[in-house]
Amino acid sequence: MPNRQLKIGLVGCIVLVVAAVVGPWLAGYGPTDFDLAQALRAPSANHLMGLDEDGRDLLTLVLYGARVSLFIGLTTITITAVLGTVIGAVAGYFGGRLDELFIFVSDVLLAFPSILLVIALAAFQTETSVLQVIIILCVVGWVSFARLVRGQVLALRERDYIHAAQLGGARFPRILGRHLLPNLAGPLLVQATFGLAGVIIAESTLSFLGLGVPPSVPSWGRLLDQGVQYLLVAPHLSIFPGIAIMVTIIILHFVGDGLRDKLDKRSELKSFTYEAR
Repeated sequence: MPNRQLKIGLVGCIVLVVAAVVGPWLAGYGPTDFDLAQALRAPSANHLMGLDEDGRDLLTLVLYGARVSLFIGLTTITITAVLGTVIGAVAGYFGGRLDELFIFVSDVLLAFPSILLVIALAAFQTETSVLQVIIILCVVGWVSFARLVRGQVLALRERDYIHAAQLGGARFPRILGRHLLPNLAGPLLVQATFGLAGVIIAESTLSFLGLGVPPSVPSWGRLLDQGVQYLLVAPHLSIFPGIAIMVTIIILHFVGDGLRDKLDKRSELKSFTYEAR
């Protein structure tokens, strides 16, 4: 079952990326093509997801929203993973005052629910852009990666091969790149998969509240916000963006769960092989 779950998740990710990249061109409409006379029209053969309040093709907007969500999510996860890995590795490897400072800062950030902290940071902005949304999400998101890496490094730094590298004169950057990162790759990959799902939810929440990307940028959260106003008249405005978010989160969790189970089995096999020797 875990392997099947992972395969389903990976296939879903491929379909999602392909839809986000080439889907808008295949839809046949642009995000600015509108017909007010056909506003709020229900799904039909020409418009599979119907039309929004401005008469724009909802399928096209959902596909463009996938592109925006994936861009923000992947960019945020890449930055937070690199930043969190460096900070967590430094704190765990050197310890002392650096580690105490890191624990204090991370505890302060973790004391607040992450989504509320993101909303609070976005609310202070007079006007948000895609770049500002990414920065806000990075300010909050690096902590989970840093805590994970710190815990792993605290255990790894006591290994014999780390002591041997230190005695051989290897400096921290070399030890990090050659000895620590290969052992951190698995946990970081799992964390990044779940983190990407969290970033997409956070971005959609900000856009739903009017604190995310500008109105001119198609976003799943903004489409949901638009659909709430017409929930009884045109429920398709909320249903299809909501399904897009739900399916994406399920796919990412399938990948995350599958990777975690596979990596756990590998670690168990390695430990069994070592004990057998």
